[in-house]
This record gives sequence, structure tokens and C-alpha cells, in this order.
Amino acid sequence: MPHLCLRIIREEHAALAAMLRSLTLMVERGPKRDTHTFFSVLRAMLFYVDEFPERLHHPKETELLFPKVRHHAPEISAELDRLDRDHAKGEAGIRELQHLLLAWEFMGEMRRGAFEGACLRYVNFYLDHMRLEEALILPAAERCLSAEEWSELDNAFASNRDPLTRQFAPDPAYERLFATILLKAPAPIGVGEDV
Repeated sequence: MPHLCLRIIREEHAALAAMLRSLTLMVERGPKRDTHTFFSVLRAMLFYVDEFPERLHHPKETELLFPKVRHHAPEISAELDRLDRDHAKGEAGIRELQHLLLAWEFMGEMRRGAFEGACLRYVNFYLDHMRLEEALILPAAERCLSAEEWSELDNAFASNRDPLTRQFAPDPAYERLFATILLKAPAPIGVGEDV
């Protein structure tokens, strides 16, 4: 049976991948007539990516999981270094996207292309990052970590309460954020009106 920590990481990755793909679908769809709802949904999606993965998920990987794997599997140190750099780069990337979205919203169509290009690069970067973690780092952890290390990781990751994974009862604040996205975004992303 897989360790709780690994199950949570994989579920959080799946939830984040779904959010990133939904973000690209929203951008491809464009604002149509209801620009207020469109930009509101995109802001909520970017806030989720910043708030949950960047502030809760990544620090636990960088501070807890990666050092343990590095200790037992020094042969993948270069990949771990890259993933740590990715975490720092991801935080800067989400800030850039939030700024570019506001520029598009307030400055108009002339700023749309900059956001769309940056958004696509960010999504591809993030999906590639998660693929590397799942293909190399998590299997290395499964091979080499001790029961005591797994217990520490399981406890740390169990405190995450991402509303998209439904792993545990979500934090009510994140539940409201998820509900906002779901109720305002049009199908196939959510159940909001397509106006």
C-alpha cells in the first residue's frame, strides 16, 4: 500500500494539473461578453495556484521530502536541485501571471497576447515539473526512505487540506475559493453560465 504522503502528493498534482488545464481552457475560450466573470474566474484560479501549491505543497517537498531523498539517493541531486529551482521560479511565475492578467483586464486587448503566452509557458513548465517529480523523485523515495521518515512525511502532508483533492475535510476558506471557481466558470470547467 502506498504511503499516505505519496498518495497526497499525487492527488495534489492531479488537482493542480486539472486546475492548470482549466486555466488554459478559460484563456482559449476568452472573455466573450461577460468580462467581469471571466477575469474573476481567472483571478481565482491563479490565486488558488499561488495560495495552495506554492505556499503549502512546494515548501513541504523542498524542506522535508527532497532533503531526505537527497541524503539516500545523492545520484539524483542534480534533478533535486532543478526541482528546488523550479519551486522558486514557480512562485515568481505566478506573480508575473497575476500582473499580466491585471494588465489585460485593465489595459485591454493589447495586453492579451502577453498573458496568453506567459500562461501557456507556465502551464507547460508546471506540468513538466510534476512529471519529473512523479517519474524520478517519488520512486526514489519509495525505494530508500525509512519508516520513521515516512511517518514524518505522512504527518506533514496530511495537514494539507486542498479542496480539489477531497483527501480530508477542506479548509472552509479554500472550499469557498473552489466553489467560486466551480460556480462561475462555464462548462466544461464549471457550472456557470456561458455568456
